[in-house]
Amino acid sequence: MRRAGRRRNGERGRRAQWRGGAGGRCAAGLGTVALAALLGGCGGGIATPDLFVVQRTGSVSGANLTLLIGEAGAVHCNGRQAPGLSDPQVVTARGIQEDLKEQAAQHLSLPARPGSVLGYYLRDEYGTVRFADNSANRPKPLDELQKLVLEVARANCHLPL
Repeated sequence: MRRAGRRRNGERGRRAQWRGGAGGRCAAGLGTVALAALLGGCGGGIATPDLFVVQRTGSVSGANLTLLIGEAGAVHCNGRQAPGLSDPQVVTARGIQEDLKEQAAQHLSLPARPGSVLGYYLRDEYGTVRFADNSANRPKPLDELQKLVLEVARANCHLPL
């Protein structure tokens, strides 16, 4: 019969040493899970790159807009997150970027003609393009960009123009 406070080996007051065992493996596993959760929560997953940023300026109400469009269709209007693009709009935005690659690399700048209402400045990984709503000799992708910006400004950014 054992007395209270005595251990089998007859030593008093000495704590048992941790030897690992199943409890140790379980604790190590929980640590790994906690680390993975922490790291996963930091970035929220894989971030996609931006396709382009368009700055639209003008003297009419609702004209000024900084529109950021991400590769996966994420939209930011004047620094605020907005509803994303539809799938067809994402395809259109990617096509515009691809079609303007050469002009952006050359930093195309088309002057505004008298009577211009809106100015556009596009910046992407390839370079920049600057044009106005009435610039002469605009390549077709600039008309498509102007249309996309108008659609997104109205539907996603809730601007009148």
